[in-house]
Amino acid sequence: MQPAYLPWLGYFDLMDQADVFVLLDSVSFEKSSWQQRNRIKTAQGLQWLTVPVRRRFGQLISEVEIKTPAFWKKHLRALEINYHRTPYFQAYFPALGRVYEQAAESTRLVDLDIRLIEWLASTFGIGTPIVKSSTLKVQGKRTALVASICERLGCSTYLSPLGAAVYLLNELAEFSERGIEVLFHHYDHPFYRQLYEPFLSHASVIDLLFNEGERSLEVIQSGRQKSYLPDEVECSVARLDPAEKLT
Repeated sequence: MQPAYLPWLGYFDLMDQADVFVLLDSVSFEKSSWQQRNRIKTAQGLQWLTVPVRRRFGQLISEVEIKTPAFWKKHLRALEINYHRTPYFQAYFPALGRVYEQAAESTRLVDLDIRLIEWLASTFGIGTPIVKSSTLKVQGKRTALVASICERLGCSTYLSPLGAAVYLLNELAEFSERGIEVLFHHYDHPFYRQLYEPFLSHASVIDLLFNEGERSLEVIQSGRQKSYLPDEVECSVARLDPAEKLT
């Protein structure tokens, strides 16, 4: 999965199922993508939180710099305004603030994303090892790159985000030639307690944490379904929420 800013629930369900979770930071950065923004729940609906970045053509995710280092103070303020009345806000907000402050010492977007992902995973009780693809020195593009990463790590099975099926189904030979089985993540977004009605799905997982606290992992896992086989996914891809198309 590409490093994402405050990812949605399904991102962590996929991580929870894996023996090793690879953050694909060695591919091109996409402007206005989940790599730099996500949505929180407000009284008016879902609201974007976007990290301002310096962008140049051909940048890899690992190379993107944050444009305004103090942006995080505004994001924390937005979280405080919209979540201070939730049951678990006081339990987690101070620690989240410290993570932001420490991450601000780096000017790279990937460092911010990864620190937040690691903190969230640890808070949920997910202990899956995380590896950055940029540290593996693996070459290739698209499916060939992913298959080579799996081979490099000695994996027998690749659990793919569902959105990747759009191109991966036509390139499955990259995996079969390496003796790697491909499965696709199957996730039905669960309902949980939210501060404002109606319930809105596919917000950042921070919405779940502030509302459900120590039950968060249980809620995340409740959306898990049996993984799709390659010949089962075509109809499902067409129904994806944009948050599920991160690859």
